[in-house]
Amino acid sequence: MTLQVGDVPSVAGSSAVELERALRPLVDAASGRGRRTLVSVTLPVPWHDPIALFGAARIVADRGRDGDQGRDGDRGWDRDRGRDGDRGRDGDQGRDTGRGGGWTGPAADAIAAGGARPRPADTPTARPGRAGTETAEGEPVLWFQPGAGFALVAIGAAWAIQVAGPGRFEQAALAWRALLDGASVVDLAARATGTRSRGTGPLLVGGFGFRPEPSRAPAWRGFERDRLVLPSLLVTIDGGAAWLTANVVVPSDGLEADGPTATGELADSWAAVERTARLAAGPTIPAADPDRGAPDTLRVPAPLRVAGLRPGPDEWHASVGRLAGAVGRGRADKVVLARQVDLVAPAPVDLSLALRRLEVTARESTIFAVTRHGRTFLGATPERLVRVEGRAFRTIALAGSIGRGTDPAEDERLAAELLASAKDREEHEVVVAMLRRTLAPLAEELEVAPDPAVVTLRHVQHLATEVRGRLRQQAGVLSLVEQLHPTPAVGGAPRELALELIAAEERLDRGWYAGPLGWLDRHDDGEFVVAIRSGVVEGDRVSLFAGCGIVADSDPDREWAESEMKLEALASALGGLER
Repeated sequence: MTLQVGDVPSVAGSSAVELERALRPLVDAASGRGRRTLVSVTLPVPWHDPIALFGAARIVADRGRDGDQGRDGDRGWDRDRGRDGDRGRDGDQGRDTGRGGGWTGPAADAIAAGGARPRPADTPTARPGRAGTETAEGEPVLWFQPGAGFALVAIGAAWAIQVAGPGRFEQAALAWRALLDGASVVDLAARATGTRSRGTGPLLVGGFGFRPEPSRAPAWRGFERDRLVLPSLLVTIDGGAAWLTANVVVPSDGLEADGPTATGELADSWAAVERTARLAAGPTIPAADPDRGAPDTLRVPAPLRVAGLRPGPDEWHASVGRLAGAVGRGRADKVVLARQVDLVAPAPVDLSLALRRLEVTARESTIFAVTRHGRTFLGATPERLVRVEGRAFRTIALAGSIGRGTDPAEDERLAAELLASAKDREEHEVVVAMLRRTLAPLAEELEVAPDPAVVTLRHVQHLATEVRGRLRQQAGVLSLVEQLHPTPAVGGAPRELALELIAAEERLDRGWYAGPLGWLDRHDDGEFVVAIRSGVVEGDRVSLFAGCGIVADSDPDREWAESEMKLEALASALGGLER
């Protein structure tokens, strides 16, 4: 059953009191049903800066996680012992850089005025062959498309699904539909606007690894498995409008005793995040050429020192040679070889500043950040895997690369060189052909641009072909993700053979790098990107990843240089590479 907006009191504004007033009667009603029930309320709120919200949510999560404290001395917060935890080693309450960025003074202290971490409901976990339960972590997620003015900030976890194995996408979709069965969903934002807004209401947000098997490398601690989360609180920003969705999963035995506590904690958490975000929003991004550089206030003076390369240059040359030979002999059409670069910063990385820099320098990309167990997987990817709205879909072929020039004239010359490159056109056409072959049987309409265009990013230019169409019948976004991942842009072709060659040649665990990352709503609409131009940050430690498509005439030195350009896209936001 889906409740109508007339079933609850009308609310307006963004206060925590109004949120609790809208949510509590639904939770109380669901507690008497004798079955697990998702309760969700969406209401309009004032516009918030998404990066400030994400940072504020990290502050709340840090203080709610086992009383941990930052290294640089701001105040800890222990959900079991109270708000005034142990002080950091420097004894002050300044910037929370111990977990990769925060804000000073009033912003950090705002949490002390209220905001218990939401207590999660039961959290089903889909494992290969059976389901179980786990405790949902309340750590935040940012999905931000600056050029489109669209953002999602997920806070807390009302429910989560973890999956692994060959049927992982179907497992996740089935578990999501089961949770939605009988949900009580009230959209007060729709009443205000007269239409359902994209990215509002109950939705899942998260990511999948490149491979279906769990990751085991130390760099991916906290991201071992694929994971989609139903946020306790979700802020959706679209242009100048914003909406807040609150989700509670009421277990089958109800929340008769704890219902007021559950809704009150959600309201307190929103009040704390909102207050912290307003204090910590920082300066508005000044007018600047987003293509040529960040304002001085966003420059990062501290470079990152290389601590490890996987593979090293000699191994890379040998692997590229072997893979190019395999393609030349007709074993494969293309194979994508990835690199991992481990870096050390002179101080804990300021994630807030890094995200601000990406907001300026990667406006045409999707900026993402997912925090788990004190580690953050972040990036700015130009590659959409698929976007679905009803039966309409969009995707893009992005393959073939060249560097940037020092001025517009040189950019144009390099773009012309890229368009004329037989090697890059061959690499690109492999991706286009796969998309056409995969989508044609599913689509009643399929539009593929006749020729690739050049997409110019801050550090690199790519060949890109837009693909869009209309499905013969509505299919959820996860079903298309399953069909398309991994595309030849990050895996190769033919798919299974390319994956075998990657497993034989790569000396690293890709984890969530190049995997699908995104969101889906209760109508199975949503959007997933390919998580490239990405890395993992924990304190002063950084691991970055980049890959290159290998074809028959690939040159190892040129491919190494291309991977360096791709690494620079995120490295420059984090502090730049030490030269």
